[in-house]
Amino acid sequence: MWWLYVLLALAAILLLLIVIVLIRTATFRPKAQPAVDNETVLLDNEKIISALGELIKCKTVSFHDGSLEDDNEFEKLITLLPSLYPAVFDKCTFKKLPDRGLLFHWQGESHDAPSVMMAHYDVVPVEEENWEKAPFEAIIENDVMWGRGTLDTKVTFNGVLSAANALIEKGFVPKNDMYFAFSGNEEVNGNGAVNIVNYFVENGIKPALVVDEGGAVVEGVFPGVSKPCGLIGIAEKGMMNLTFSTESQGGHASAPAPHTPVGILSKACCDVENSPFPFRITKPAAEMFDTLGRHSNFLYRMIFANLWLFKGVLNMICKKSGGEINALLRTTVAFTQADGSLAPNVIPPSASMTANIRLNPLDSIDGAVSRIKDTINNEKITLTVNNGMEPSPISETYCEAWDKVSSAVASTWKGCLVAPYLMVQCSDSRHYRDLSNHVYRFSAMALTTEERRTIHGSNERIKLENIVKAAEFYVRLMKQC
Repeated sequence: MWWLYVLLALAAILLLLIVIVLIRTATFRPKAQPAVDNETVLLDNEKIISALGELIKCKTVSFHDGSLEDDNEFEKLITLLPSLYPAVFDKCTFKKLPDRGLLFHWQGESHDAPSVMMAHYDVVPVEEENWEKAPFEAIIENDVMWGRGTLDTKVTFNGVLSAANALIEKGFVPKNDMYFAFSGNEEVNGNGAVNIVNYFVENGIKPALVVDEGGAVVEGVFPGVSKPCGLIGIAEKGMMNLTFSTESQGGHASAPAPHTPVGILSKACCDVENSPFPFRITKPAAEMFDTLGRHSNFLYRMIFANLWLFKGVLNMICKKSGGEINALLRTTVAFTQADGSLAPNVIPPSASMTANIRLNPLDSIDGAVSRIKDTINNEKITLTVNNGMEPSPISETYCEAWDKVSSAVASTWKGCLVAPYLMVQCSDSRHYRDLSNHVYRFSAMALTTEERRTIHGSNERIKLENIVKAAEFYVRLMKQC
């Protein structure tokens, strides 16, 4: 009869487990959202939209090969600024720093807690034949403006300066100093933002708040949540391009060795893809789950309320589905380039492939390379790191700086759920890692999945409403700073 007691004990344990899970799920209810300011922000919509259009018409395209860039187009944009934002130039000091860095200083009542609002005014190249509308004419049709940079990130460049211009015209004086920091080579990892940060360091300026591009107001990105979500990045993943290379004696393809350079690399590629980096829930992901999971349907609330039990289930879902949620929870590896022989019937004397790797905040460049080396376990393959950037520090959330940004988001897009998240792309804000632990990444727009796909792609465009909302967001933020 001992087995009966064992079964009864197991049944009791299972019942207790179910009760605990259900109680935790039932009590996993929504938290209070940020304070909402219901004051109406009145702006000159036509003026703000027109200003962005003028910026779009400047072909400020950056290339890794600087000889392909048109310096006149960058100067054209800078020359336009005083006429587009006259009150800003009347009230603020303006500096041009090396490598296309632009810095405005709006003096406040105090110098103690300065804020920095960032954007970049360079854009990525276009393939005009793939566009439905001309990419540099700011064509407006059906309440939408078409053009390269409308989303990334001339809209926030314009939003910052339009907001400041409107507030200055009304006689507003900020509580603390504000700096508007813009770079003209973010898309090629240039030094514009680096030189601005160096200026801050040299002049003893320590920002209490930094806001750059990042998350947005989006829908359908979190399982089981139907409401729009205002996602504010509190950290960004690291990044490196890792080149795998191997050599051989080459030769004619009619008499190959058992394993050719391309074959050796192909196996390494499969080995890495079949051995994903470990699942790790960092502070940005944990706080995002704890905020948005409470608004999810019952099944997902049960998972997020009991990650101590269902962590393995979530890991399995992420590994199989990939995509944005998976990218939040592990270092990702995407093989993007390969190079081999110049002829189809020649075995290459050398071959290479490159993977773009985005590092989880708990990983590092050295650690990731070491893990991949162990995974492929092939001394014939050389690993070379290119353009490595460590993950950023994680900014605070339960603090005054976070409250200002989250309140501005909630007040501008009423009804959205505001949550921290981990930015999987890179931005200029990473250069502020030693200056402030209040660096937040939010692109002041409400974007559909289709609109997000046009960033760096063809037919980039923005709703006119979003152009004005970006300025409204910065008005609400500046009033708190």
